[in-house]
Amino acid sequence: MSTRHARVRAPQSSLGLEIKKNLLLRRDLALKLAMAALWIKISSRGPAFYRQMREGLDGQRVPVWKLRTMYTDGGRLLEEWLEGHPEDRAHWNRYFKLRHDPRVLPVIGPLLRRTSLDELPQLWSILTGKMSLVGPRPLPDYHLGQFSGEFRTLRTRVLPGLTGLWQVSARGDGDLEVLQALDTFYIRNWSPWLDLYILARTVTAVILARGAY
Repeated sequence: MSTRHARVRAPQSSLGLEIKKNLLLRRDLALKLAMAALWIKISSRGPAFYRQMREGLDGQRVPVWKLRTMYTDGGRLLEEWLEGHPEDRAHWNRYFKLRHDPRVLPVIGPLLRRTSLDELPQLWSILTGKMSLVGPRPLPDYHLGQFSGEFRTLRTRVLPGLTGLWQVSARGDGDLEVLQALDTFYIRNWSPWLDLYILARTVTAVILARGAY
């Protein structure tokens, strides 16, 4: 007897229940990506995936891949919005995020960003050694340029990560000062236990979608 995710096993004289985590199967993960990519293509013109070169270990440029959650002319849409909403410009200059971002695709964009599913393509960068599961997030140049040279140099001494202390502690609610403090603490106080703590907190942060917008 079997269900979609469970199967009864009877090894010798014992009876057991086997539970399968089907999302761990590569074909199921690929299917999830394909479905999200198709939804993006239906929502707007342009590629389903987005690539941006960012600063990584030793200052080398590394490609950061994501499922596209924004319109392809997002830069223009953002600038037009900020011109008409000066209060949002102040928030953008401090956090580099907006709660109601005009660049984000309807429905699929917020869904992918709240669940962090848009980050899944970065698993390839982890497998190829350009990123780590845990570490300081690789930032866009316009964001990174707001920090001092000393802090930027410190960040290049470690691999950038898919998740990090800033994501699980503050995420979208942490400004530049908070990000710098948390990244600095992580780099100077790293331990395997800290990574395990961050990975555990990541699950909670994603489920609750805290600070994600």
